[in-house]
Amino acid sequence: MDKKKQRSLAQWLKGQSKLGKTWLMTAIGLAFLSGLFLVAQAALLANILHELIIEHTDKADLWLSFVGLAVFVCLRAVCSWGKEQAGYRAGEAVRLHIRHLIMDKLETLGPATIQGKPAGTWASLVLEQVEEMQDFFARYLPQMAIAVLIPFVILIVVFPLNWAAGLIFLVTAPLVPFFMALVGMGAADANRRNFKALQRLSGHFYDRLRGLSTIRLFDQAEAESKHLRVASEDFRKRTMEVLRLAFLSSAVLEFFTALSIAVTAVYFGFSYIGELNFGHYGIGITLFIGVFVLVLAPEFYQPLRDLGTYYHAKAQAIGAAESIVNFLDSTPEHQSSGDAKIASDVITLEATDLEVLSPDGAVLAGPLSFSIQAGQKVALVGQSGAGKTSLINALLGFLPYRGSLKMNDIELNSADLSHWRKQVSWVGQNPQLFHGTIRDNICLSSTLTSDADMHTMAKAAYADEFISKLENGYDHHVGDRAAGLSVGQAQRIAVARALLQNGKFWVLDEPTASLDAASEKLVMASLSQATKDATTLLITHRIDQLGESDQILVMDKGKLVQQGTFDTLKDVGVFAEMIHAVDRSDLDA
Repeated sequence: MDKKKQRSLAQWLKGQSKLGKTWLMTAIGLAFLSGLFLVAQAALLANILHELIIEHTDKADLWLSFVGLAVFVCLRAVCSWGKEQAGYRAGEAVRLHIRHLIMDKLETLGPATIQGKPAGTWASLVLEQVEEMQDFFARYLPQMAIAVLIPFVILIVVFPLNWAAGLIFLVTAPLVPFFMALVGMGAADANRRNFKALQRLSGHFYDRLRGLSTIRLFDQAEAESKHLRVASEDFRKRTMEVLRLAFLSSAVLEFFTALSIAVTAVYFGFSYIGELNFGHYGIGITLFIGVFVLVLAPEFYQPLRDLGTYYHAKAQAIGAAESIVNFLDSTPEHQSSGDAKIASDVITLEATDLEVLSPDGAVLAGPLSFSIQAGQKVALVGQSGAGKTSLINALLGFLPYRGSLKMNDIELNSADLSHWRKQVSWVGQNPQLFHGTIRDNICLSSTLTSDADMHTMAKAAYADEFISKLENGYDHHVGDRAAGLSVGQAQRIAVARALLQNGKFWVLDEPTASLDAASEKLVMASLSQATKDATTLLITHRIDQLGESDQILVMDKGKLVQQGTFDTLKDVGVFAEMIHAVDRSDLDA
C-alpha cells in the first residue's frame, strides 16, 4: 500500500471519529487532568523526601503531605478509569456508525452482489474488521493529543527548575516518534495482508461449516480439511508477521526511552558529586529538584511510549479500513438511478429488448420483450437456470440491464430505486425471520403500525390461528432463521409482513415450495386475497398454480421462448414439455 493510500485511509478514519467527538474530548480532558495531578503528586513526593532526608523533619509534621499524596494517587486512578471508559464509548459510537454504513450499502447492493462472495467474507467485513478499529478510536486518537499535552506540561514545570534536564527532555523526545514511525512503516501493509488472509479463511470456513452434511455425504471431509489447513497456515504466518512488527516497535521504543531517562539520571548523579556544574539558575541542585525531575522523567516519555504502542492500532485500523472503504466507495453499474418517482397507485411493466447483465457486464438473460398490465397476475416459469432470478433482480434494480425496462412509463434507470422497492411486496420460498419477537418480524417493513393493523394482517395470512396459541402470543421469541417455528408458520408470518407493507407490485418466488398441503392451501388463499387488486408476478414450478394467471411467461436458457395464457400454451413448446414432465413424475409416484 503506497503512502498516499495510507494517508487517505487515515483521513477517512479521523473523519469517522467526529461521531465520537464528545467522548474523545472527555478522554483527552481526563488524561490532561491526570497529568496535572501527576505533577502535584511528584512535587509532594519530592518535598516529603527532601524534608525527611535533608531537613530531618519529623514524619508526624508531614501528615498533610502524606494525605495529599494519597488523594492525588486516587484522583489519578479515577481519571485513568474515566479516560478508558470515555475512549471505549468513542470507539463504540464510531464502530456502530461504520457497521450501519456497511449494512446500508449491502441493502443497496442487494442479493445479486451479496451472493457473489462467500458469507464468511461479509461476516469478516462487518464483524472482525470493524472491531479491529476500536483501539484506533478509543486509544490512538486520544493518545495523539495526550502525547503532546502531558510532555508540554512537564517541560513547563521542569525548565524553571533546571534547564539542562528540560533540554535533555526536549532533545530526546522526538527520537521516540521518529523511530516509532520508522519501525511502523510496514505495519499497515502487514495488517492489510493479515485481514485479506482472515477474509479468505473466514469465508472458506463458514461456507464449509454450512455445507458440512453435504461434504460428509460426498466423502470430501479429508480434502476440505487439507484446504482449511493451508488457509490457516497462511493466516498464522500473516499474524506472526504483524506480531513481529509490534514487538519490534515496542522494543525500540523501550530502548530509547530507557536511554533518555538514564542520561537524565547520570546528569543529576554527576551534579550531586560535583563533576557537573551547569543547568541550574545559581541556586544549585537540591534533592527536591533531583527527585522531582527524576520522578517526572518516566512520565514525560510514557505518553510517547503509549503512542508508540497504540501506533500498532493505527496500522491495524488502516489495514482493516482498506477493504471497508473500497466496499463503501464502490459504485456498481446497476446502482445508476435517478429521482423519478414511480406512481404507487397501480403498476404497469414493459420490457423491450431487455438484456440482464451481471455486475461485470456479462449477459445473464435476454433479449426479452413483454408487458404486464395493471392488476394482472403473471406467472414466470422455466427450469432451474432459465434466468428467472436474474430477471427478478433486474426488476428490483439489483442488476444492470441494456434495452428498456419501464414501470408506469418510467425507465427504471432513471427512477428512485429506494422509492420503487418500497412498493414491492416480496414473499420467497425461504422465509427470512430474524432474532426478535413475532411482532418485530411482522412489523419489519412498516415503521408506523398499530396493533389493530398487525392483527388484521396476521388473520388475513392465517397466522393468527397459531400465534394466539403460543404462550406469549405476538411477543413469542423467534430465533435466527425462524428457529422455534415450522416452515409453514414462518411462511405465514412472512405473508403477514408483506400484507402489512401493502405493496402495489407483488413478487411471489415459489411461496409454497417448502410447505405441506395444509399450509400451502392457507398461504395461497391469503396471497390470492392480498393480490386481488395488485399487479403480481409469480415465479413457480407448480403447474397447478397457473390456472388463474392472466399471462404466462416461459423462459429457457435465458430467453423468453413463450408467452400467453395457460390454454394457448399447454399443448406447444417448452411449456407443454414441462406439463408432460409433471404428468410423468405423478405417474411414477
